[in-house]
Amino acid sequence: MKIDLHIHTKTCSDGNLHIEKVFREAKKRNIDLMSTTDHDSIDCQERAIALAREYGIIYVTGVELNVTFQYPPEPGRSVSLDFLGYRYDYDNQELKDKLKLIKEHREIRARQILEKLNIEFDKEHISRFDEEDMKKIQDSVDGVFGRPHIANYLVEKGIVKNKQEAFDRYLVKCDVPKFPLSLAEASRLVRNAGGMLALAHPNDPNGTSLVSITADLDEQTKIIEEYMLEYIDGIECWHSRNDAKTTAHYIEFARKHRLLMTGGSDCHQKPLLLGTPDIPDYVAEQFR
Repeated sequence: MKIDLHIHTKTCSDGNLHIEKVFREAKKRNIDLMSTTDHDSIDCQERAIALAREYGIIYVTGVELNVTFQYPPEPGRSVSLDFLGYRYDYDNQELKDKLKLIKEHREIRARQILEKLNIEFDKEHISRFDEEDMKKIQDSVDGVFGRPHIANYLVEKGIVKNKQEAFDRYLVKCDVPKFPLSLAEASRLVRNAGGMLALAHPNDPNGTSLVSITADLDEQTKIIEEYMLEYIDGIECWHSRNDAKTTAHYIEFARKHRLLMTGGSDCHQKPLLLGTPDIPDYVAEQFR
C-alpha cells in the first residue's frame, strides 16, 4: 500500500500543482491513501474528497496549522512549529471562522513584509514595490498568501536568481510574525471538529521544527513529553527529509505513548516527491 498524508496544492496553499493535477499524479503513482494538508486552509477539502472518490483513492481530511509554541524553559521565547490536523469535519464553523481570520492576517503580514523589503531596497538603490507590485503578487496566489509568493515575485523581477536567495537575502531579515495560534487552541479547534492533531516533521533540519530548539532527538522528545502530550494525538514519523535514525526514534516514541503515527512527503511539487517516503501499511489501519 502506498501512503502520503502530507501534500500541498497550488489551489489552496503554496504547492506547484492545482489540486486536480495533484490527484492525477497520485493516481499515476499508485497512491492508495492520501491527504492534502494545505497551510492554514481547508477550502480544498470538499473538492479533494470528490477527486479521491473519482480516482478510487482512500482520503483523509487534512490541514497543516502553524503554531506559535511558547517554550516554557525560556520565558518570552516563542518557536514556530507545524501541526497536522486529520479526519476533522471540514464543515465545522468554528474551524472555518478561525482559518478565515488567519487568512486575513496573512495578507496584512504580506504588506508589512513588503514595507520592510522597501527599506532594504532603498539601501541598495532598488526601485520600491508599490500597490501594483502587491496586486501582481496577490494575483499569483491561488491558496493562502505566504512568503513563497513574494519570493517568486522577487525572482520574476530579476532581483534574485532563485527562491533560496530571496529568503537568504531578504525574507528571513524582513519577516513578520505569523498569526499567533497557540498549541492549545489548535488542538481544541481540530478536536472539536472531530479530528486529531499530530506534530509535523519534528526533526526537519530545513523547516519549522524542534531543531530550532535542539537537534538532539532525546531532548526533542522530552520537550514533547513535558509540554505537548496533552494537546496532540500523533507524530509525523515518516517525512521526505527524515533520516533513518529520526524515523526509528519517533516510531519508538509514538509506540511508547500510544500516539497516532503518520507520514508523508510534504510535497509542494518542487520537486515532485509525491508518494516517495516508504510508509508501512499499518499507518493506514489507524485511520480505518
